[in-house]
Amino acid sequence: MEHEAFVPFPLETVRLALGEPDRVARCVSGLQLDVDPPAGSAGTLTGRLRLRIGNSTITYRGNVRIAECDGGFEIEGEGVEARGSGTVKAALVIGVEPAEDGTRLGFSGAVQAEGRLTEYDADTVDAAGRRLLDRFVADLVTDLEAEPPAVPSAAAEQPSVTLPEETVDEADDTLLPGEEEGLDVVEFEVPGIEVPENVAGLEEGTGLGAQAHSAEAAHARRTMIGRSAEEVDHAPPRGRYAPVPAPPATSATATLRWAAPAAAALVASAVVVGRVLRRRR
Repeated sequence: MEHEAFVPFPLETVRLALGEPDRVARCVSGLQLDVDPPAGSAGTLTGRLRLRIGNSTITYRGNVRIAECDGGFEIEGEGVEARGSGTVKAALVIGVEPAEDGTRLGFSGAVQAEGRLTEYDADTVDAAGRRLLDRFVADLVTDLEAEPPAVPSAAAEQPSVTLPEETVDEADDTLLPGEEEGLDVVEFEVPGIEVPENVAGLEEGTGLGAQAHSAEAAHARRTMIGRSAEEVDHAPPRGRYAPVPAPPATSATATLRWAAPAAAALVASAVVVGRVLRRRR
């Protein structure tokens, strides 16, 4: 048996819908699923199907399996008459193809039966099958309008990749930009020291007053935050290689302070010697 039907929904939407067994089951007219399916029937629909054929109805009890194949779906079912010993086996392949403003479904199936179904001619059985498929497509469209399937986004389909956390080696001796090897730069943080008002904002002034304030600001900075890297780099050597300090220069005022008493003492000595010589004569 060959049959075609049209579904006014995109190809991907129809494909997702046919991949949901519960949706397919509720779109099959006359199918009633068991409330408690038997153990080990995962992926298999178990229940009763009432098939309308001619002026009669035949009820089959069995199971149906749905699986994807070659871009479409394959449905296999088998059942036993609820009132009788007849059996039926059916295989149906559903092809899914894009069409203008929707999707075209192509059905291709075969039936093997024993019992009451064999009492009807081939045309009657074929008409019953086509009527069942048309009702299935109509119910599928109604179900999609009421509850369309959720289309997975591209971000959800991509597997999540967890990047390794970057570890920081505490013993890393890599020099930062501006640092020189062998130079220890120490910055001191002195809490509780407030910068005087006459020091803050000294760089904004101009003239001699601004230079004096700049000198005070530089001294205050060195006092509060310690020696900078530039001062350490240009500092003179210490220890045995330290330069010998030059002797302090004496000013003219300091020379007069000790020369004047010495001259007075010489003059007094000369007067005393002169008087002694005159007395001897």
